[in-house]
Amino acid sequence: MTEPGYHRSPELLNAGTSRLVIVDVQEKLLPVIPESEAVVANCIKLVKGSALLQVPCSITEQYPRGLGPTTAAVAELTTERSEKLRFSAAEAMSWAREAGTDDGRQQIVLAGIETHVCVLQTAFDLLAAGFDVFVVADAVHSRRPLDHEVALKRMADSGARIITTEMALFEWCEVAGNDQFKQISRLVTGR
Repeated sequence: MTEPGYHRSPELLNAGTSRLVIVDVQEKLLPVIPESEAVVANCIKLVKGSALLQVPCSITEQYPRGLGPTTAAVAELTTERSEKLRFSAAEAMSWAREAGTDDGRQQIVLAGIETHVCVLQTAFDLLAAGFDVFVVADAVHSRRPLDHEVALKRMADSGARIITTEMALFEWCEVAGNDQFKQISRLVTGR
């Protein structure tokens, strides 16, 4: 989308170099998460936007036999789900653990629950592996607000970029005035 000779900041997301990871948005976890409806709604926007803008999306499930499957509203949007027992989701995704495979998608956008456990450990493992990590603040949460806040600060202090759902969608979109922009705008506004 970028015009030849125009250089975008590496601080901005690019649909061609990004991946989306939805971490453990599972049925049995959601009732104990404050603002779970908003987290799920924002995860849905991210998954739909990633599909529209051709950003690969991975979904993980922490011990689904005990914690249930990914909530249906998110699960119905994609079939790519990975089960895991380790809190970090990095090991569960083949693209993150296969050394030497560089498809140019170094920007990882993280959403899901819980901010201070699985999201944080995934972010740190991906940062250690050399990825640029973007954590979507309004699409992650923890049981306790303090854990959520401290985790976001700790990730930011360690090099992860903290963004919002709209930031991710509009940075992936890059320009107004085309059909993708209109669809992203409808996702954001709900109209």
